[in-house]
Amino acid sequence: MQIPSKFLENATEQIASLPGIGKKTALRLALNLLKRSEIEIVDFTKAILELKSNLNNCLSCGNISDEPICSICTNPSRDQKIICVVEDIRDVMAIESTSTFKGIYHVLGGLISPMDGIGPADLNIEKLVQKATSNEIVEVIFALSPTMEGDTTNFYLFKKLQSYEILITTLSRGISVGSELQYADEVTLGRSIQHRQPFQLSNK
Repeated sequence: MQIPSKFLENATEQIASLPGIGKKTALRLALNLLKRSEIEIVDFTKAILELKSNLNNCLSCGNISDEPICSICTNPSRDQKIICVVEDIRDVMAIESTSTFKGIYHVLGGLISPMDGIGPADLNIEKLVQKATSNEIVEVIFALSPTMEGDTTNFYLFKKLQSYEILITTLSRGISVGSELQYADEVTLGRSIQHRQPFQLSNK
């Protein structure tokens, strides 16, 4: 595809670097931006810069937050004794959309995946273990995607937490095996949380 302007080409390349955006879509978006007023472009770029500069990870759970501690962790109506362990912030948003979970979260920031060079030390696991030692937690829910990486991470976490007097549960298998949690519909995900069951190690 021949682009007659190096500025347009550069903008297209930057937009195409986003996941799920192909070169043609990137060009269409760049041309759309070109049609917008200067004020709109300034507002657009300001929002992106502020996103990068001002967004924090909650010091308690790892969720995204405008403040040092996120609004979920500071909400007095949330049950601080129940922790839902998720892979990333997209899973927090997916579960929150069901309006069925009233506890707090712990965001790992990924899953254990030796093939990708991701080990336990690369994830937000030790802080979860520290919470377990506080004797204030009564239940930890494993809400990780039912994939090989998710099951591997569940197994590792269970081994780290099983010595504490904590109920360890996992989502019921309303979520299809091999699928990612963030893509589950709200009804299925909500029921999986409500009908969670004690975590058990596989016999395999």
